[in-house]
Amino acid sequence: MPQRRAITGRSQEPRARFAEELRLLRNGRGVSLRGVAEVVGWDASQFGKMEHGHTLGGPEIVEALDQYYGTGGMLLTLWELAVADPTQFREQYRRYMILEAEAISLWYYAVSAPPGLLQTAGYAREALAAGWLTVPELEQQVEARLGRRQLLEGDTPPPFRVILSEAVLRTLLRDMGAWREQLTHLVEMSERANITLHVLPFSAGRHGLTNTDVMFLRLPNGRVVAYIENDLRGELVEENASVELLQRRYDSTRDLALSPAESREFILRTLEEAPCEPST
Repeated sequence: MPQRRAITGRSQEPRARFAEELRLLRNGRGVSLRGVAEVVGWDASQFGKMEHGHTLGGPEIVEALDQYYGTGGMLLTLWELAVADPTQFREQYRRYMILEAEAISLWYYAVSAPPGLLQTAGYAREALAAGWLTVPELEQQVEARLGRRQLLEGDTPPPFRVILSEAVLRTLLRDMGAWREQLTHLVEMSERANITLHVLPFSAGRHGLTNTDVMFLRLPNGRVVAYIENDLRGELVEENASVELLQRRYDSTRDLALSPAESREFILRTLEEAPCEPST
């Protein structure tokens, strides 16, 4: 098969194409970044970052730009493609991200941090910053992680069951405002019909997943795969016997966890106990 050729000569990489289209549209109008900001709102520096590919922005600002340029939803479509593009993730995670986007149901056990699908921007930024990323890469990875949350949105989001070790709720962020926001977000997510959240208290003792973060994905063909990870690496597990063993360990761990109602109360108590930002 002959190699596919770009007829327009423009970038075929979604994030770069989105930034390129923004630049072309603005230059075609003959307006400055400040001129766009005066009409559309937001700060001119935000539009500059978007045009240089440093940030994708959010759906609200993209919809406003669609209206300003009269592009009939084209920019929002390009933005959605850029947010979902697996190449924005580090190479070792890309195959997993493709499978996650296809999953029809998911279930997860967390050792010490909330799953990426349930993280707030503040939590994701502090967690990723611990990996010594450069500032541009840090912002891109934060956006990529937050973009994954689109999976749980929409009219028919897949069911997602989560077991949080109590350690997740006891490992605070340095930014207490961001920490309280994360706890509040967990409470809000636990109220969604497609999300079931359990807390596994320390009193449950050791179990089969004590040191293992694991995500299970059920794919459209009925096959189940697992992804296990630690701070240094992750591994996609596809061999049936290994996946089944991990599932048995997950099921026995879930038997030790609090009910969804008890878990929600547990998180609310943790939120009440969380220190507030010092007054100035």
